[in-house]
Amino acid sequence: MDFQYIQLILPSLLKGTVQTLYIFFVTLVLSLPLGLPFALGSISRFSPIRAICKVYIWLFRGTPLMLQLFFVYYGLPIMMQQINAAWADFFRMENVTAAVVTFVLNYAAYFAEIYRAGIQSIDPGQHEAAKTLGFSRWQTMRIIIIPQTIARVIPPISNEVITLVKDTALVTAIGVAELLKAAKDANNRDVNPTAFFLAAVIYLILTFVLTLLSQWCEKRFSRHEQKEA
Repeated sequence: MDFQYIQLILPSLLKGTVQTLYIFFVTLVLSLPLGLPFALGSISRFSPIRAICKVYIWLFRGTPLMLQLFFVYYGLPIMMQQINAAWADFFRMENVTAAVVTFVLNYAAYFAEIYRAGIQSIDPGQHEAAKTLGFSRWQTMRIIIIPQTIARVIPPISNEVITLVKDTALVTAIGVAELLKAAKDANNRDVNPTAFFLAAVIYLILTFVLTLLSQWCEKRFSRHEQKEA
């Protein structure tokens, strides 16, 4: 292991890590709340809203994330150009913006399905009890159902969050200078795989930290749920 070479390439890898973390955090901050209205919409009694939300979830969960990246970055502007030239400029995005938009839409669909499953796992009797107390459907969801759902969806959400930090490597396909691209550039330039080894170590550190954080959240919310029970 050439430590002088590591010192040489480490700054570019750390710069790529910052870009990786930026995409990760922005995606998480936007997709976590965005998934909830789609989850509620997918179980709505209003059939048009239910159909739209189900199609959205089916579309983004049923197609590869890489394909979605290519479509948003390359395909969407071209398609809009065929419809209206003015729209093409609006939908033409920088690669980082296209990556964030794609990731947010994709992960919101996955979070929506997790939320839906969590909501529907709550005892239906609680809906009836809330109705007896005079709660509206929205009040029932906000005050009774959603707080209980949070504890139940922490484990699957944690898995998706850990997957997200690894999925950010896909954005190298559209030229985003994240961690994997920095490692590839160093390897192509120097014909030395050390950069890939360091990138793997950085990914392992990130996923390890996220695993510890998810375990802490699971323990905290499980204790809270037991106290309420």
